[in-house]
Amino acid sequence: MKGPSVVQCPSAQPAMPGAVIHGVVDAASGKIQHLSTPEPVTPELLAMTAPLLPTQVLRISAPCQGGACGHFNGTDCTLVDRIVQIMPATDSALPSCAIRANCRWFSQRGRAACMRCDQIVTDEFVRDEQMASLTVPAGRATEQ
Repeated sequence: MKGPSVVQCPSAQPAMPGAVIHGVVDAASGKIQHLSTPEPVTPELLAMTAPLLPTQVLRISAPCQGGACGHFNGTDCTLVDRIVQIMPATDSALPSCAIRANCRWFSQRGRAACMRCDQIVTDEFVRDEQMASLTVPAGRATEQ
């Protein structure tokens, strides 16, 4: 018998408890290629991304940190709200995704989040001002 589902943040850090890799950045397109089955984060997998940061190459999910996260307003993830407001949809069909059933972004914004998810790289290799503006938690000034 399965235990209760844990809501997953789809753009987590590798050191977070319960972290799994659910996607890899396609170098040619810059978009996320979703894995059919999430892989546990291991030091060996993280080392394979060198000299880049793991979060420049991998999409990692982990249990939502709720109030411990600067993007959480007590009820919702404000990051996915900004993503849906600012980023264009890239697909008309839902991409395959192994974490959708427990994804915070999908449970909060549905298809609209999924249609933008493949554009989100936790730490971009090349700075994109639009993406940088999304990642600043609500109520905080952007860093220069």
